Amino acid sequence: MHTSWTCSITPNFGDADPLRHINNCVLPVWFELARTPIFSLFHPSLDYDTWPLILARIQVDYISQMKWGTDVDIRTYIKKFGRSSFTVYQEAFQNDVLGAKGEAVLVHFDYRTQKSSPIPAHVAKELEKHLVDPTNPNLRTRSGRFPAL
Repeated sequence: MHTSWTCSITPNFGDADPLRHINNCVLPVWFELARTPIFSLFHPSLDYDTWPLILARIQVDYISQMKWGTDVDIRTYIKKFGRSSFTVYQEAFQNDVLGAKGEAVLVHFDYRTQKSSPIPAHVAKELEKHLVDPTNPNLRTRSGRFPAL
């Protein structure tokens, strides 16, 4: 367990500000891109017309400066999951230094009925393989405590 999905991003010139810092608006986009393997678990075709997920919340903590000119590696884990929703935990590293971390809450959703629906058992089994190690030091809050999983 505790395996991540990984994604390497090469920042575009336009992803940076005049000081070559990665713009804060870029990280949520990169994190979404790195969630594609999760999207594929739920919906292998990735067809918009029958999409089964809805985003409920995102949060990004900026930890250290990231700059244009060096790839950013994103590690994606599952923090927790329940009957119909799950929390994705992500980390962005540049030169092996944590630059940002974030969470996204997604809901398995039926757009026809406008209601949540249970996560299929075969998907839950795959999500479980990617649960984040609860002792990961990057999970700590600003107070130094580990958040409740």
